[in-house]
Amino acid sequence: MNLGGPVANLQGVGPKLGECLARLGVDSIADLLCLLPQRYEDRTEVRPLGGLRPGEKVLIEANVELAEVVFRGRRSLLCRVTDGTGAITLRFFHFSRGQQQTLSRGVRLRCFGEVRAGRTGLEMIHPEYRTLNADTPPPEPTLTPVYPTTEGLHQQRLRTFAGQALAILADEPLVDYLTGRLPEEWPSINEAIEFLHRPPAGADTAMLLAGRHPCQRRIALEELLAHRLSLRSTAADRRLERAVALDRAVEPVTCFLERLPFKLTAGQNSAWREIGKDLDRPAPMYRLLQGDVGSGKTVVAALAVLRAAFSGCQAAVMAPTELLAEQHHASFRAWLEPLGIEVVLLTGSMPAAARGAAREAIASGDAAVAVGTHALFQEAVRFRRLALTVVDEQHRFGVHQRLSLKRKGEHGEVAPHQLVMTATPIPRTLAMTAYADLDCSVIAGLPPGRKPVRTTVVQEHRRGRLVERIAAHCRAGRQAYWVCPLIEESDRVDSSAALELERELTAALPGLSVGLIHGRLNSADKERMMREFKRGQVHVLVATTVIEVGVDVPNATLMVVENSERLGLAQLHQLRGRVGRGSEASDCVLLYKAPLSDMARERLTVLRETNDGFVVAEKDMQLRGPGEMLGTRQTGVLELRVADLGRDADLLPRVIRLCDELMTDSPGSVEPLTRRWIRAGAEYAKV
Repeated sequence: MNLGGPVANLQGVGPKLGECLARLGVDSIADLLCLLPQRYEDRTEVRPLGGLRPGEKVLIEANVELAEVVFRGRRSLLCRVTDGTGAITLRFFHFSRGQQQTLSRGVRLRCFGEVRAGRTGLEMIHPEYRTLNADTPPPEPTLTPVYPTTEGLHQQRLRTFAGQALAILADEPLVDYLTGRLPEEWPSINEAIEFLHRPPAGADTAMLLAGRHPCQRRIALEELLAHRLSLRSTAADRRLERAVALDRAVEPVTCFLERLPFKLTAGQNSAWREIGKDLDRPAPMYRLLQGDVGSGKTVVAALAVLRAAFSGCQAAVMAPTELLAEQHHASFRAWLEPLGIEVVLLTGSMPAAARGAAREAIASGDAAVAVGTHALFQEAVRFRRLALTVVDEQHRFGVHQRLSLKRKGEHGEVAPHQLVMTATPIPRTLAMTAYADLDCSVIAGLPPGRKPVRTTVVQEHRRGRLVERIAAHCRAGRQAYWVCPLIEESDRVDSSAALELERELTAALPGLSVGLIHGRLNSADKERMMREFKRGQVHVLVATTVIEVGVDVPNATLMVVENSERLGLAQLHQLRGRVGRGSEASDCVLLYKAPLSDMARERLTVLRETNDGFVVAEKDMQLRGPGEMLGTRQTGVLELRVADLGRDADLLPRVIRLCDELMTDSPGSVEPLTRRWIRAGAEYAKV
C-alpha cells in the first residue's frame, strides 16, 4: 500500500465507510493523514466521583450498583455506579438487550463522558464505556484525538484507520515542500502529522489543548499557505479570462458628480480611481470594496454601474434583503434615470406581472441596470449583455449564488466585472488571507457633515429614565430604535422579548406610535413596517437584529440595544450604524444586565471608546476569532482544519513571504501542496 492509494485499501474500509470518508474529503490514504484531530480529550487520569462538577468531560471507574429500564416520557436505561467517593447515573436512550445484560449489578466499568446535572444528581448521557477485568490495560497515557466525523463513522473507527495510515507513513513519508524554508527548530510535516495523530507520553498537553503546540503551528502555517496559494493561483488564472473594457464615459461621470448634493470624500475618490482603472482593462475586475457603515460605498458602485450603461452593457446590483434592494433601487433611479439610464427592480415578492415586466426589460436590454435580491440569478432571468455585477453585503450570499450571477454574464470567453462590497470591516491580516484573490479598496472616514455616534453604556435598572428620554426625543420630532435580541420569552435566556417590549413601550409612550419588526414576520409585513418607519408614521421601532444591515432612516437618531452584553462586537457596531445617517448628532445606548463577564465588559468598552469600524474589527478578531468577519461558513470560503486566523495571525507575514517564494522559485510545488489541504473546486474561487 502507498499514501496515494485509495482509502478503501485500508483494512475495515468497505463501500459504506468509504462513502462516509468521502464526505469528509478523504479519498486517499494521504487525505486521511491530513484529517487531523480537531481537539483532544484527556483520558489519562481516572477521576473520583465525589469531586465531579457539571460540564466536565472525565474518565471514571466505578461499580454498577443498579441498572433498570424506566419510562418517564421516554424509555431509557439508567445505570447507577459508585466508587466509594460518590455516585453518578449513566443514562442511555438507545440500548440493546445485550447492553442491559452487560450492565448488571457488580460489573466494574471505565466510562468517559460529560458530567451533567440530572433530576436525581449527576448524570452522564450515552458515555463511552468498557467493562473492566484483570487483563484490561490502564488508562491511555496520552491525550485522545477527536476527529471531524460524519453520520455512520465513529471516532474509534477513525482512530483505527488513522493508525493504519501512520504505519504506511513510516515507510513512505509525505513530501515536505517547505524543507529548507523554515527555521531548523520547526518540525517537518511528517513529524508534525505523526505527533498530532498520536501525541506521545510527556507531550505538553496544555499547549496541545490551546492549539499552540509547535506541531499544530507547523500544520497551521502550511494550511494557511495552501489557501493563499490557491487564491493567488486563481487570480493568476483569471488573466486568461476576458471582459468588456468599459467606456470611460467622461462626460456622463462628470454630469453625475455635478448633480450630487455632496462632493465625494478623499476615500471615495481613491476607491473610484482604483475601480475605474480595473474597468479600463479587457480582463474582469475582481475587487472588494470595504467601507464602514455610512462611508458611501453605494455612490462609488453607482459610478461603476454608470460606466457599464454608457458602454452599451448592463449591470446587476444584488442585495441580501428586499428592503435593502428597494433602497438601492430608489438611490440608483434618482442618480441614473436623469442621465437616460433605465433602472428596474426585481424581487421575489413583487406581483407576477411586475416581475414579468422587469425580466422582459432585462432580457431585451431596455433596462441597463437591474437591482434585486437573489431573484436576479434565478433561471428565468436573462441578461442581454451583463458586463458588471455588484454584490452588496457579500458575506450574506453563498458562493453558489454569486457563481450563478457571474455565469449570467458569461458569453463565450467574456466574463463580467465583479465588485463585492461589505460594511463589515475586515482586518488587514484577515483580508490578505481570506480574500487574497481579490484586489481591495477601502473607503476610510465618513462623508462631511456626519457626526460620530455617541455611545453610552447603561445598566438595566435605569431603564425607566431611558423610556422618558425616548418620549422627549420623539416628541421633539425625532425617531428611535429599540433593539431586542429575542422574539419571545425563553426559560433559558433572561431577556425581555420583542413582543413584550412593544406592549410595554406602547403603554409607557401614550400618543406615540410604536412598531415591531422581527425575523418571523412575512416579507410583506416587514416591508410595510419599514416604510411606515421611514415615512415617520412610526416613532419608535422595536426590532430584533433583522435591522442590522441596510436600513437608512436619517431621522432616527437614537438607538437602544437591549441585552447588549449578549451580542458580539461586529453585530453591535452594525446595529449602531443604523443611526448617525444624517447631519444630526445621534446616540446609541447599550443597555446591559449585571454582572458583566470580562469579555462583555471589554466589548462594551471598545464600542464606547471608538466609532472606527476597523479598530472594532481588529478587537473582535482578537476576542472571538475571524468567524464574525467572514459571515457564515460557505463552500469555497476559508475552511480551516487546524489553523485559526485569530490565534495564528502572527504566522501570516511568513505565509505571505513563503507564498511569493514558492510561486517564483518552486511553481511545481504549488498545486500538490494546495491539493493536500483544500478540497473545494476551483470554480468557486472565481467568485
